[in-house]
Amino acid sequence: MPSFVATSTNRRRFLGAAVATAASYGRILGANDRVRIGAIGTGGRCSYLLSLLNKIGSNDIVTVCDVYEPHRLEAKAKYAPGARDCVDYREILDQKDIDAVVIGTPDHWHVPIVIDSVRAGKDAYCEKPVTHTIDEGEPLIAAVRETQRVVQTGTQQRSWEHYRQAKDVIDSGQLGQVTFIRTYWYQNHVAGQAEALNIDTGKLDWRRFLGSAPERDFDADRYAHWRWYWDYGGGAMTDLFVHWVDVAQWFMKEDMPTRATATGLRAILKQRQCPDTMSAALSYPSTVVEFDSALLGYIEGGGLMFRGTKGAMRLHRSGFAVYNEVPRYTENFEPDNATLAVKSTHDGTIDHMKNFLECMRTRNTPNAPVEVGVAAARAGHVANFAIRGGGVWAPPA
Repeated sequence: MPSFVATSTNRRRFLGAAVATAASYGRILGANDRVRIGAIGTGGRCSYLLSLLNKIGSNDIVTVCDVYEPHRLEAKAKYAPGARDCVDYREILDQKDIDAVVIGTPDHWHVPIVIDSVRAGKDAYCEKPVTHTIDEGEPLIAAVRETQRVVQTGTQQRSWEHYRQAKDVIDSGQLGQVTFIRTYWYQNHVAGQAEALNIDTGKLDWRRFLGSAPERDFDADRYAHWRWYWDYGGGAMTDLFVHWVDVAQWFMKEDMPTRATATGLRAILKQRQCPDTMSAALSYPSTVVEFDSALLGYIEGGGLMFRGTKGAMRLHRSGFAVYNEVPRYTENFEPDNATLAVKSTHDGTIDHMKNFLECMRTRNTPNAPVEVGVAAARAGHVANFAIRGGGVWAPPA
């Protein structure tokens, strides 16, 4: 059988052809053109994104895709009654009249679908973490750059007004030199978990759900709570921490950890693989970013605390507060001397979606491009490397 050895010249010719092909697929959108969208993986998060697209307007959801029939039919009924529906996402990519896809699948499907989408000439909004493994980052970035498609990744804080205002405060030097950022996220995964296990397996394409993951018999908990199994997700480090570490990396202008330590255990959800109780610390050239998480209760929720030589800032999705340094030691849990307090007026995810649609028309770089998504996911991956590999991770020498 003849073999083909790709020379650098051959590769350049091939990539040039790929870019031209993808560009020729993409429709040039005018200011008044309605964006035509396909939705892939229409579970809870993607359905919420579709509801925001309905609120924004200027777009049509024309096809919905999910391996579980009740999910896709519910999304269709609520957000796109006239849409087509399918179980294989490649049917969406074959539709020349679709401009973009919104991807809300399990993590292990993100990179294959994004790469297939941009090569088919589609722009893409992909939920975080954009990668499932650290090795997926480079080929994903290469595919997006080669095809010149717009890809927005789902760290929506980048478009959220009060986060952008908080960054301006830190950039102004009001906190002084920031050297420590505590991040945290507490959720209750003990209560109300059984209802999600009521799955009609006759309406689920389990093999298609598995995709590149190892073959196994159907498991209701793996399907319903896939984020907490290594084959499909990465637990709290890639589901929750990614949001906060992205903010830290954005504010500090440092996105490459130099060392990570972490520990975790399955204390209450023993049937799953990922820890339900964990702590991690990532070192950067000028900052340490810490993350604590437990899945046994909601008290305190999630957010960040920036500590600088002149003051501190508590930042979360409801707003932020700035506190000047106090003259003496205190054990007051929440200082009462806020010099600036800002409340958020709405969920900034809608602004993130608006930014994506706008960039589809202007071809400008979105607020959370693929490089940002890869860097945020990488931080979650190295924290998981530390948890799974003896407690410490360091980059290869």
